[in-house]
Amino acid sequence: MFAVIVVLALLVGTPAMAADVVVKDAATLQLGGVTYRLEGIDAPELDQRCINEFADLSACGLETRDAAVKLIAGRAVTCRDLGPDPVFNGRRIGACTIAGDSIGLSQRLVQAGLALNADPKGGFAADEAKAKDARGALWKGCFVAPHSFRRWDKTAPLFGSACRDDRKTAMLALMFPDMPPAPDGCTIKGKLAKRARLTGNVGVYQLRGCPSYASLEKPNRWFCSEDDARAAGFRKAYNCRISVKP
Repeated sequence: MFAVIVVLALLVGTPAMAADVVVKDAATLQLGGVTYRLEGIDAPELDQRCINEFADLSACGLETRDAAVKLIAGRAVTCRDLGPDPVFNGRRIGACTIAGDSIGLSQRLVQAGLALNADPKGGFAADEAKAKDARGALWKGCFVAPHSFRRWDKTAPLFGSACRDDRKTAMLALMFPDMPPAPDGCTIKGKLAKRARLTGNVGVYQLRGCPSYASLEKPNRWFCSEDDARAAGFRKAYNCRISVKP
């Protein structure tokens, strides 16, 4: 009987007041002790950079996160747990809804141009097409898909109305700089590394105080917590014995 109650609770979802909701990025919410990746979408990573409509570099990861916070606007959020995230370690997939909204948060973010459709069956493809035509949020500038950024793919296709074929090389160089700046409060350095694949990871991370932290001058990624780094597939450097809290 107890097991049945637990299963029903997961299916219904546990509501959390917005004060308890942490928006980690535009596609990732933390409710209490659970971190959800929103179903069917992908959004810029917190340290991702794009080009805005004025051809200037923009911190699109931070901007889309802040826009998602405004979209929630202090309302309660309910998430239905759909199971483990197959991509991000330790995350869950969540079907989340803002109190009083008739459609899910995933669809709402895609409609606003803050996230992309990631459902291979179509999902929110129509909403993405409308946001693109309306040049909403990301679409008024120029960006690479979040999965291309995570792979540090310097040959990735460009998206958005501000992209220029004759400037593609220069734009990609800005989005994938040799010395990417760290978002405020995110001091953990991540470096993609083939050797990390031996342990099922994509890269290695270094914390302040680690022996190789200062010498890692060209990190690919910046993380705000070890949990975020591990979720993205990075392992701690073997010569690093310290830990930091989120």
